[in-house]
Amino acid sequence: MIPEEATLEERILAGLDDEQRLVATTLNGPVCVLAGAGTGKTRAITHRIAYGVHSGVYNPQRLLAVTFTARAAAEMRTRLRDLGVGSVQARTFHAAALRQLQFFWPQAVGGELPNLLEHKAATITEAARRLRLNTDRATVRDLAAEIEWAKVSMLTPENYAQQAQHRGSPAGFDLVTMARVFQSYEDLKTDRNFIDFEDVLLITVGILQEDPRVAAAVREQYRHFVVDEYQDVSPLQQRLLDLWLGGRDELCVVGDASQTIYSFTGASSRHLLDFGRRYPQAELIKLVRDYRSTPQVVQLANKLLAARRPAGAGADAAWSQPLQLIAQRSEGPAPSFVECADDEAEAATVAARIRELIDSGVQPAEMAVLFRTNGQSEAYEQALSAAGIGYQLRGGERFFARKEVRDAILSLRAASRVDNTYHEGQSPTLPQQVRDVLASLGYSEQAPNGGGAVRERWESLAALVALADELSGSRGAAFALPDFVSELQERAAAQHAPTVQGVTLASLHSAKGLEWDAVFLVGLSEGLMPISFADDAEGVDEERRLLYVGITRAREYLSLSWSLSRTPGGRANRKPSRFLDGLRPGSTETGRSSATRSAAARATRKPPAVCRVCGSALSTGAERKIGRCSNCPASYEEATFEALREWRLEEARSAQLPAFMIFTDATLIAVAETKPASLEELASVAGVGPSKLERYGEAVLQVLQED
Repeated sequence: MIPEEATLEERILAGLDDEQRLVATTLNGPVCVLAGAGTGKTRAITHRIAYGVHSGVYNPQRLLAVTFTARAAAEMRTRLRDLGVGSVQARTFHAAALRQLQFFWPQAVGGELPNLLEHKAATITEAARRLRLNTDRATVRDLAAEIEWAKVSMLTPENYAQQAQHRGSPAGFDLVTMARVFQSYEDLKTDRNFIDFEDVLLITVGILQEDPRVAAAVREQYRHFVVDEYQDVSPLQQRLLDLWLGGRDELCVVGDASQTIYSFTGASSRHLLDFGRRYPQAELIKLVRDYRSTPQVVQLANKLLAARRPAGAGADAAWSQPLQLIAQRSEGPAPSFVECADDEAEAATVAARIRELIDSGVQPAEMAVLFRTNGQSEAYEQALSAAGIGYQLRGGERFFARKEVRDAILSLRAASRVDNTYHEGQSPTLPQQVRDVLASLGYSEQAPNGGGAVRERWESLAALVALADELSGSRGAAFALPDFVSELQERAAAQHAPTVQGVTLASLHSAKGLEWDAVFLVGLSEGLMPISFADDAEGVDEERRLLYVGITRAREYLSLSWSLSRTPGGRANRKPSRFLDGLRPGSTETGRSSATRSAAARATRKPPAVCRVCGSALSTGAERKIGRCSNCPASYEEATFEALREWRLEEARSAQLPAFMIFTDATLIAVAETKPASLEELASVAGVGPSKLERYGEAVLQVLQED
């Protein structure tokens, strides 16, 4: 209990543990906070900002807090507002740079700022067509990701091919072709006076480097910086941060190298790990008290990272010593490890367990099913629907894009402009006003029976009501309906959606920064976790960190499951993930080859150079793909080859591509002859690269199983 006579500063610091309090009271930089999952890092840094402002050390208009997603920035602004420092700016790198660019463009460049290209897909598709390259939706997505990686790594079309040798074949194209697509995309943007989000950072960096007046103005405006999720900084973002600082050290960074899971986008934990070398005088503070998860969940997370073994100089240098989390919650149930016969049985088992938890009182919104790839969601959508359990697909339709939500905001805005009073003259509370307005759109205190569109509509409206209850409690009686409408508009812009009653289905990557009472980690078999195209030791390490992120999303209940076969009645050729060795009952850490040796073996595997039948040297690309010379008899079954060709034809028609761009005949022959039984085995077939493996691998294995 906080004494009534406590000062404002004391009230801000109340409730922080010793390490969090040290963060909050260390107001001058440089400061590096290593914060493990669930240790209250956002609480520590927002209280640091509030304490600094209220104690007079910080001018709120001259402090910039930076994070990596619009949702996280919106959450930080909400917390700062609740602490009485709502004037502090909390933005993403892109939002902060765009605001500066809009202000300084007229004086630094002249004229109007080019239009912002919010979506790349159409422009990239046209850029590829100019080069007479056929693309489908998945290919365009891969091309966009590669261009974004190149730009945040500060590469240009001219030096991309030379600097991206380690990237393999992005989107199935060689590096020279990829560079041509990159150049074509840049030319199209220039012709149409567009810039993309990466250009916002690049141009801002260029102006700050070249115009001393602009640089001086920005450095005068911002004296103190706080950067959250610092392990996810890209080289381009780090360069921008350096220019903002201008050689000063009033910087507080917060991160956890064990949660680095976006290396494929250009993020690097090196900036976090090397912070002490760059700033030898920096204050280093570690947050290791985990307030989120039970001791059982925390122990499993610690064991997963501790099980990692040396993997060579390069990988070991990139791997940091993990923080040893210390659980602060009371005991909970032990994590469960579930082996199922096939994917369908796994989904049904998960749905049944979710039903048990709902019946025991756990809210559906406090449960999540997390998987490695988005393609795994369908089985769980079907299983939950069959069980009558509502769900929301994270990464699907955005909350604020739903028709009922748009209608609700319009109605609330209209209501906020009129005098909402009861006949007896007393003003209703905000929650009651929101309920009254949304009642006209179908909201009721009692949820409708059944599921479907009616239930989904009610859940959307109920989420708005719950948000009104929450904000009314935290902001006080002065928080009125116009304030609530403004809050909704800000959240819509940041896609900071309220909680919807339904089980969350999400990929492990999209679950970062979230937490639930119960988490189901599914599909934990070799080839999916780690993913088959994690073909070197560093890639496998990142997959281990990704599973760690998944585990640490759980507060109390944690289930880890895998299946032995893809389809009912199929061959049981799958194995549980190597990461579960030593964690699941009956397994040991030495029960299988190390992740490093396995990854290295895949990385160095070469297509056969001699015929597997007669031993003669193979002279053509087609022979090397098949693995035998053209004079030796074929060893595949004609029915298998025809089944693969029929599948390829259907896939080509669906994607409107030539059949050979799916797989060549030589590759199909090699598949038919080797009959791979897993994604890992399929990856060893010449002509099956990482992109095609992810896009078509499961379908090819299905054809082979059905044959």
